Amino acid sequence: MELFPTEQKVNLLPYDGEVIYLGKILNAEKSASSYRHMMNNIAWEHDEAYIFGKHFITKRKAAWYGDQDYSYTYSNATKQAHPWTKELLELKRLTEQISNERYNSCLLNLYHSGEEGMAWHSDDEKMLRYYATIASISLGAERRFLFKHKKTGERVTVYLENGSLLLMKGATQDNWLHRLPPTKKVRNPRVNLTFRTMVTA
Repeated sequence: MELFPTEQKVNLLPYDGEVIYLGKILNAEKSASSYRHMMNNIAWEHDEAYIFGKHFITKRKAAWYGDQDYSYTYSNATKQAHPWTKELLELKRLTEQISNERYNSCLLNLYHSGEEGMAWHSDDEKMLRYYATIASISLGAERRFLFKHKKTGERVTVYLENGSLLLMKGATQDNWLHRLPPTKKVRNPRVNLTFRTMVTA
């Protein structure tokens, strides 16, 4: 069964990757209840990074969940996965159904306001399955999300709505950087769930 019309599945990237924005997959009631759950029941911690030997602690908070006690290292800091909550599992299964993919983990980020963002990066850590789709659900405040080609510098912008789903597929992480730019125009929090596939033995 086709959950979304083919005409909605437009690749936002002009070349060297595939990014599909499916818009809102959750209605207003489900978006609100999921947002409340994430704010109140997730094991949030301030994110950490070790850059050029210096230890940074971000205002942004993060949490890592998975099928197993996976270790996930990025920015030279390591997280251990928590077991799924019921709400996270429901969203994972919905995302799997829509994207026709399977995920075994989820990295969550909490941005308390528009002043918190994420710098340019690619999700290309070796512990992630190569070329696996990364599925991103947004809850709360709408935010602008950017892509930049690693060689040409060409940029693509998309606005991530409350209850929406974005899929990053194929060679996207090899060829494109992405970021969540800070803005003073947004005062409300945003929660981002990125479902991923860890390499397992």
